[in-house]
Amino acid sequence: MAWQFWIDRGGTFTDIVARAPGGQLVQQKLLSENPERYADAAIAGIRLILGLADDAAIPPGLVEAVKMGTTVGTNALLTRTGEATLLVATAGFADLPRIGDQSRPDIFALAIVKPEPLHAAVVEADERIGADGTVLRPLDEAALERALAEAYRNGLRACAIAFMHAWKNPAHEIAAGAVARRVGFPQVSLSHRVSPLIKYLPRLDTAVLDAYLSPPLRRYVDRVAAALPADCRLEFMQSNGGLVAADAFQGKDSVLSGPAGGLVGMAKVGQAAGATRLIGFDMGGTSTDVSLYSGELERQAEAEVAGCRVRVPMLAVHTVAAGGGSILHFDAGRLTVGPDSAGSVPGPCAYRRGGPLAVTDANLYLGRIQAGHFPAVFGPAGDQPLDANGVARAFAALTERVNRELDLDYSPERLAEGFLAIAVENMADAVRHITLERGVNPADFTLVCFGGAGGQLACRVAASLGLTRILVSPFAAVLSAYGIGLAERRAVRQVALETPLAETRLPAPEPGARERVLLRYDGSDTTLAVARAEPAAMAAAFHGLHGQRFGFADPARALICTALEIEHVSGGGDAAGQVVAAAAQAAGSARMHLDGAWREVPLYRRDGLAAGQRVAGPALVVEAGSCTVVDPGWQLEMTGRGDLLLSSAAGLHRLPDLARPDPTWLTLFNRRFMSIAEDMGRVLQMTARSVNIRERLDFSCALFDRRGDLIANAPHIPVHLGSMGDSVKAILTRFPDLAAGDACLINSPYHGGTHLPDITVVRPVFAPDGGELRYFTAARAHHADIGGIAPGSMPAASTRIDQEGCLSDGLRIVAGGRFQEAAVRAWLASATPAARNPDQNVADLQAQLAACAQGEALLRRLEDEVGAGAVLRYMAYVQDNAEAAVVRLLGRLKDGRFDLPLDGGGVISAAVRIAGARAGIDFTASSGADPGNLNAPAAIVRSAVLYVFRTLLDVDIPLNAGVLRPLDVRLAPGSLLDPRPPAAVVAGNVETSQNIVDALYGALGVLAASQGTMNNFSFGDGTRQYYETVCGGTGAGHGHAGAAAVHSHMTNSRLTDPEVLEAKFPVRIERFAIRRGSGGDGRWPGGDGVERRLRFLAAMHGNLIALRRAVAPFGLAGGGPGQPGRQWLEHADGSRTELPERADFQLAPGDLFVLQTPGGGGYGDV
Repeated sequence: MAWQFWIDRGGTFTDIVARAPGGQLVQQKLLSENPERYADAAIAGIRLILGLADDAAIPPGLVEAVKMGTTVGTNALLTRTGEATLLVATAGFADLPRIGDQSRPDIFALAIVKPEPLHAAVVEADERIGADGTVLRPLDEAALERALAEAYRNGLRACAIAFMHAWKNPAHEIAAGAVARRVGFPQVSLSHRVSPLIKYLPRLDTAVLDAYLSPPLRRYVDRVAAALPADCRLEFMQSNGGLVAADAFQGKDSVLSGPAGGLVGMAKVGQAAGATRLIGFDMGGTSTDVSLYSGELERQAEAEVAGCRVRVPMLAVHTVAAGGGSILHFDAGRLTVGPDSAGSVPGPCAYRRGGPLAVTDANLYLGRIQAGHFPAVFGPAGDQPLDANGVARAFAALTERVNRELDLDYSPERLAEGFLAIAVENMADAVRHITLERGVNPADFTLVCFGGAGGQLACRVAASLGLTRILVSPFAAVLSAYGIGLAERRAVRQVALETPLAETRLPAPEPGARERVLLRYDGSDTTLAVARAEPAAMAAAFHGLHGQRFGFADPARALICTALEIEHVSGGGDAAGQVVAAAAQAAGSARMHLDGAWREVPLYRRDGLAAGQRVAGPALVVEAGSCTVVDPGWQLEMTGRGDLLLSSAAGLHRLPDLARPDPTWLTLFNRRFMSIAEDMGRVLQMTARSVNIRERLDFSCALFDRRGDLIANAPHIPVHLGSMGDSVKAILTRFPDLAAGDACLINSPYHGGTHLPDITVVRPVFAPDGGELRYFTAARAHHADIGGIAPGSMPAASTRIDQEGCLSDGLRIVAGGRFQEAAVRAWLASATPAARNPDQNVADLQAQLAACAQGEALLRRLEDEVGAGAVLRYMAYVQDNAEAAVVRLLGRLKDGRFDLPLDGGGVISAAVRIAGARAGIDFTASSGADPGNLNAPAAIVRSAVLYVFRTLLDVDIPLNAGVLRPLDVRLAPGSLLDPRPPAAVVAGNVETSQNIVDALYGALGVLAASQGTMNNFSFGDGTRQYYETVCGGTGAGHGHAGAAAVHSHMTNSRLTDPEVLEAKFPVRIERFAIRRGSGGDGRWPGGDGVERRLRFLAAMHGNLIALRRAVAPFGLAGGGPGQPGRQWLEHADGSRTELPERADFQLAPGDLFVLQTPGGGGYGDV
């Protein structure tokens, strides 16, 4: 029997477990990047363990197998060093990867930075397949071959081919792949093979990623193979948790290669210890991965890695930027941790390479790491210990700055403890995300701690979650490598179905395969996997799983089979035992800072602990490469298998000091409040029925204090966020008898609403005894139709609010816990015409209620942890902190005024006057009320002001009502910006709001105009309705250009995937492209708009609401204006109809609707 090496090449460390010929297991840990010492850490580690010289060849017969997980693919994504790749897309879709879903990653960033597409060039293929798989236009192979030959001559060697609806009919992709190989491309990735499911954008992205990563991955595999003897078997870990032969390892399956090994290792050691419900906690140097195991490894279908979408079957891993290298920051009165990392070079301050303070340094300073028991692999020569003295000096300097700026009396120890508390909350929040999303209580699980840094904070993370059991394997520091060694060989493939369950005919089962069917409700995009069985059994399993995860199931609703997943598994091993015989006493003691004081605590060497021995905390257990901290209140037991089992009677929570705001607790509560709002949004998205909510994400969720002031919101749709508080306050006034178990809806624009399709559900949260009102949770969502004169409830020609749909200034839709469906349906019938799809409205309202209930449940859990008094007090403190940040901002701003003309003759006049710690925002010189529907209610104006001033802050604080406190907003009653009933408002929310923001930026001289419109387009008939907003260019500012093809300012809704849109509606997208040259000139040019062409296949009623057609987006500081937008119809007979910016029109079969959106203004002289 020869050696085996199980290797996880991570971002900071390379971990190695070597199995010797006699079965003994040896651990080794090396820095992944140490160019002064070695070229490749994996090969260097093998030579080190075998006792070979650095450049010695590995003799034949010595190594039986090498099994690896690698970050080569992930690193190539992060550094954009993959293979130069050619994308071949369906004609009209060359820009789709750049446009994406049109959303921007950070809604508060003035300089919008979207991830750059991976491909180096693109070719449009003349071909088209319909949504049903019919060939509409044959592939022009001759033209394609000419284009590919030119790309090949230009040096491109990787080719990704992705055509519309290829999942349904791959004939054109197969033919194009043959052309590419004939031209000479060595790497060809076809989208229907890498991801054979509906949705064009993720399938295209995955094909490009595969083509981009496979060649460098192949080069790395070949380099490793060349350093190994020919008789050595080389296998690599895939993202799906299975091993594959080196020659079959593909780029698309590599992005979670290392973390997947950790999940396998977690499951193996947990099973061996008799635990079946596990939470994996893998804290490494760069990030922390958390995962869930309940008897089987959980899968996810899609993920985003380094800004790139990838859709392949992969293990479900949730990653947060909170590892040992996460950098510690102090700014705006708050402590924060990450998301930036010191990496391995330079690494944390302790690494002796001039790095910043990081989480590892806080652990070292507080004694949770002992430098004398950590490998001496640091410094330029890789032979020095951790630098404890340098860390102490750095903490002393930072403490002096904190005390000076906040007038505090912090000690360096308290500062370090504060940073660790924040890091713990970031990691605990990730665990909450994966458990609450699946409807399980984390307290019912055992935390399996691994990764080099996991043991340092495991007790604290567990206590934050209410967990009482922690398992630390003897291979915890190298568990990903250990899991790779025990993993099975797996091959997973998917077969697309997209058919009703009752009509699905599955292919014959494959011998020895594990088969699962992915099901979803008809009209939903949330798929759940169930074991293949008879249809009735699969339906029952699906409904049970849906009820567990989302709190409800609908057995009467039709089910759709999305895909069949077929998995073949072979090989694998079980966790190896480790017999520990010798009894031991503490090997010494160490100083550790606990509960505000330095204490001497016993220190044990792990290899000296005896089976059955118990150690009460506080204590330290050290071993090569890691350290486990046993906090006070915890007890450790060494099991017969060599595991450390830590337990406590109950989760322990440190309560905050309520006398004054603490910089640590400000961050902790801000993060927790935001997390609750985000979890509400996830529930709403996954349970909603309409495309608007689940696909376009046109919704917002938020928390409010007992007065209705905004506390935290998820980063959803900005126009909703600043106005929802007025809606909550209106409900509070309208229903003074609110009681526990009640919930209300409201959509009145005169009571905090935006426009009628945006319905807000408000749920009060009382004390558990039902007495004291404490908080509100609320969810606002854009309903596809709420009645009125136009399908989609976005009428272009409305002049009165009653023409726009159902109106409510408050309706109790849940009373004493009972949903008042009859009252809801009566209200939906109150408009003329009535709501066109009331069943969908009811379903979406129930999803909003589910989101609000989730918010209440999470607030109750927070109360259980820290007490209601602390929650209430810090709801006030976070607003105070936001107010102080705006006051500091005002000192840097100057007075200004800007008069912004609107299409149609109106004017928005914004004057900003700074007076010490306050600012006046005066809109009283704006136009009077619009006779049409451009009127913007006062709540929208306040929302725009709130948004603008939040974007100007240079610190990352959540948006809350405190931002508005130093700002005095003046409006003229009855004007364009403060209309009175029955003024129409549907365009004020979506159009005027954008121009309010531009006017404020203009007054402050900060940013040229963005497109100034949401380009609202809706169509429908009596049975179906669709609404979308379309992106454009953003304005440039000093030091940055505008962004192309992205949503700006008060919206961030997504576009429905092209294949999904064509499958659900009688429409064909013929072109969706960047409108190059539409951005304004300038030293920093404005961003370009887009062109979108939609061919209608059935008669529909269309509506367009837009601005910036006559008035161009302005430039600033000498920059030029962006081009205004345009739109027209091209009819089947060849004639053309120009459309105004607000248009109500009929669409006949064959009509082509063309929309060109505005570019952004430029900034600065050219």
